[in-house]
Amino acid sequence: MKKLLLTLALAAGAFAAFANDGSEKAPWRQTFDKAAGLRNDTGIAGFMKKTAPAYLTGDFDEADRPAKKPFSANRNGYYDKDCKWVGGYFDDAGAFVKGHEVKVLGGLPYGVGQLIMIPICIILLYLAIVKGFEPLLLLPIGFGGLLANCPLAGVTAPAMMHDGVITFLASGIPVMSGGIVEPGGFLHYFFKFGIDTGVFPIMIFMGVGAMTDFGPLIANPKTAILGGAAQFGIFFALFGALGLAAVFGNDFFGVDPIKAAASIGIIGGADGPTAIWLTSRLAPDLLGAIAVAAYSYMALVPIIQPPIMNALTTKNERLIKMPALREVKKIEKICFPLVVLLLCATLLPSAVPLIGALMLGNLAKEIGPSVSRIADTMSNALINIVTIMLGLSVGSKLACEKFLSGTTLGILALGLCAFCVGTAAGVIMAKIMNLFSKEKINPLIGSAGVSAVPMAARVSNKVSLGNDPTNFILMQAMGPNVSGVIGSAVVAGILYTLCR
Repeated sequence: MKKLLLTLALAAGAFAAFANDGSEKAPWRQTFDKAAGLRNDTGIAGFMKKTAPAYLTGDFDEADRPAKKPFSANRNGYYDKDCKWVGGYFDDAGAFVKGHEVKVLGGLPYGVGQLIMIPICIILLYLAIVKGFEPLLLLPIGFGGLLANCPLAGVTAPAMMHDGVITFLASGIPVMSGGIVEPGGFLHYFFKFGIDTGVFPIMIFMGVGAMTDFGPLIANPKTAILGGAAQFGIFFALFGALGLAAVFGNDFFGVDPIKAAASIGIIGGADGPTAIWLTSRLAPDLLGAIAVAAYSYMALVPIIQPPIMNALTTKNERLIKMPALREVKKIEKICFPLVVLLLCATLLPSAVPLIGALMLGNLAKEIGPSVSRIADTMSNALINIVTIMLGLSVGSKLACEKFLSGTTLGILALGLCAFCVGTAAGVIMAKIMNLFSKEKINPLIGSAGVSAVPMAARVSNKVSLGNDPTNFILMQAMGPNVSGVIGSAVVAGILYTLCR
C-alpha cells in the first residue's frame, strides 16, 4: 500500500511539474503536438507539395514578411521603393539572393516533378551499373540526382543568414551583416567549392593528362587536323541553340542566349569536364542538363558512332592499312606539354587553366620515376576523389525545376546532333585529306576526333577490326583522340573570351 501511495504521489508531482496556469499549453502537450506534426515533414508529404520552397520562389506568406512599407526587410526579403515585394534569402556572406518563378514541365506540381525525377535518376544508375556506360561518372551523377529530389531532405539547400543587421545599398538592394548562418546541405558546399570555382574540372584535367600518351599525336602531327575538324559539332550546336532562342524567344534558356548557346555547343566536343567548366561560368542554371547530355553521349559512343562511320565510308576506305607509328623520344614527350602550354598562353590565355592542368599531369607522367608519386596520385587517388565529388555536384542540379523543362529537351536534342556532326566532320576531313596525300589515312580514325578518350579511339579500332581482323588502328586513332581533348579546351577558351 505504501508503494502504491508513493507511486501516486510521484505521478501527481510529475503532472504538476508539467502543468501550468492554463495560459499556454503544457510542455508535454507542446512536445506531443510537435511529434504529431512530423507527418508534414515526411517524404510523402513532400511529394504532395504543389509549390517549390519559398526561399526559391520568394513567395512568402504575409505573416512571414516585414511591415509593408518602402525599404522594410527581414530574412525573407524586402519591399522596394514602390512597396513591391521581393522575396528570397540572404546567403552566408549576407548578399541577397532574389527568388524566381519555378516551373515544372507541363505545369505539374513541384512534388510530382520530384517524384518523376526519381525514375529518371534510376535510369542513369541502370545505364552505369548494368550497361556499363561511363559508370565512374553516371553513378555519382545519378545518385546525386536522387539526393537532390528527395523532398525536404535539404541536401542542396543553400546556407542562409538571418537575425543580422539589414542595410540597403545605393542600388536599393539589401545586405545583411552580423547574422547567424544556417548551414546548407552538403551538396551545396560540394558545388560551391568545386563547380562555382572551376576547381573540379581543372583537377580532372590533371588526372586526364597523367593518363594520356601524346606520343601518337607527336609521331603523326597531321592527325591534329582531324581533332580540330571534330570540333565542328560544337559550332553546329551553338548556332542551333541560337536558332531555338530566335524561334522561342530569348527567355527560352532562362539566361543570355549567347552564353546558353556557347555552353550547349561545347557538348559537341564530348568533353564532360570542359562542358562543366564553361557552363559553370556562363550559364550555371543549365549545368545539370548539359552535364548529363555530355556524359550520356560520351557513354553512348559505342552505339552512336559506328553507324555514322559505316554510312560515310566505303568498304575499301575502311580497309586502308596505316603504317606503324615511329618511336617518339622521351625528350619530345617532355617538351610537348611545355610547348603547348606556352603557345596557349601566347595565343589564348583564357584556355590556360584547362590546358595548363592537362599539360601538368602529362609532364608529370613523362618525367618518370623522380615524380612518379605525383603522377600516380593525379591518375588514381586525386581523379577518383574529384570524380565522386564532381558527379554528386552535377547530380545536385538535376532538381525537377531545372531538368523537367522544354529547355532540357532542346539541350539533349542539340547535344545529340552536335555529337553526330562532330563524328561526321572528323571522318569527312580524313577523306578530304586523302585527296591531297600520298600516304592514305583510314577515315575511321577521324571519328576519334571527339574528346571521349580513349573510348572513341577504341570504337574506331573495333569498327576497323570488324572489316579486317588484322587491321589494328588503335594507336593511329589516339592521335586525333588526344588532339580533340586539346581542341575542345581551346574552343571553350575562345567561347569564354567572347561571352564573358
